[in-house]
Formats: sequence, C-alpha cells, structure tokens
Amino acid sequence: MNSLRILADAAAEAEEAARWYEDQQAGLGIEFILELDSAIERAAARPEAYAVQYRRARRVLLSRFPYSVYFLFEGETVEIFAVLHQHRDPKTWQARLQ
Repeated sequence: MNSLRILADAAAEAEEAARWYEDQQAGLGIEFILELDSAIERAAARPEAYAVQYRRARRVLLSRFPYSVYFLFEGETVEIFAVLHQHRDPKTWQARLQ
C-alpha cells in the first residue's frame, strides 16, 4: 500500500464534521469517522482509480455522508489535503493547490 499523509487542515475538517454529526445524533460522529476511514483506505490502496478533478487533485466520495476527500498522489504517497462537504465552493480546496 502507498504511504499516507493527512494534512492538518484536512484533519481539522474531519474532526469538525464528526463533531457536528455527533451533535445531531449520538454515535453518528463515529459512523462518519468509520466511513471517512474507509474512503481514505480506498484512496490509499488504489489512488489512480480516482480521476483528476483539478490540476493533480483527485477525489474520493464517502458512501453514506455528503463529503469528499481530496488528495494528491505523487510517487508512492497519498496526501489528503481536504475533507469537505460536497456543497462547499470548489475554490475552498482548489486554493490549497496554489
């Protein structure tokens, strides 16, 4: 498997989303994290299976929650740089590639 790096912004976004879901219903935040972990594992195992969305950035969608994980794949490293709700303005994550 490829090496995995999760940037601080992406980790903070994931934590914020998990807290929000947990506030909505007990246990839902944990379910979000489990689904997020699954999406990240899929990206790390087969990064080239995901199409380039913008410049070199790729995206994997969570199955149950309306979130996307944006990542770069270079060499043998998958770098997660954003975890965002799918209705967020794409410029939010695109600006991180500048």
